[in-house]
Amino acid sequence: MVTATRQQKTFKRTVVELLPNQGSWTEEQYLAFTDHTNRLIEFTDGFVEFLPMPTDRHQSILEFLFLAFHAFVTARGGKVHFAALRMQIREGKFREPDLLLLLSSKDPRRANRFWTGADLVLEVVSKDKPERDLVEKRFDYAEAKVPEYWIVNPQNETILVLRLKGASYKRERKCRRGDTASSHIVEGFSVQVSEVFDVE
Repeated sequence: MVTATRQQKTFKRTVVELLPNQGSWTEEQYLAFTDHTNRLIEFTDGFVEFLPMPTDRHQSILEFLFLAFHAFVTARGGKVHFAALRMQIREGKFREPDLLLLLSSKDPRRANRFWTGADLVLEVVSKDKPERDLVEKRFDYAEAKVPEYWIVNPQNETILVLRLKGASYKRERKCRRGDTASSHIVEGFSVQVSEVFDVE
């Protein structure tokens, strides 16, 4: 057991030594690295950020929303995916939204290696660093000109639907239990907030 632990530490140290230093990653190094891992990793101007592994509750909420969007959007010719799929915000910046959606499956932004945009993105707020989804990604997705951003927060059981107006998002409404969260970009789509947070 001691030998195995020592070998694991040596292996990790060797891997770290082989990786570029923070701030010096290239876009192609990031893409090549994430092509060969199942970890959620995001990239901004030479820096990589390893995201935490999702919890069971996080995945249950995401599963519910993915299935709801999927059933509605694919019947109308759209495409929906869940993490991990990279989306390029701009040259030198990539995010891996929990859910990303295009109204048309033939949209040219849909590429095999990564998407170059989306009509809607959704994040389930992580407990480790809520400001990542509540603040930082709000600016990122606005920069990418994503028309609609859903922030699903299990901590206070709210869904915030943001709509892009100009260069920034305007808050439409924070939906709570008993409310219906509706999409503007996916016309006719809505979910009951209570059902989202009552998933098992």
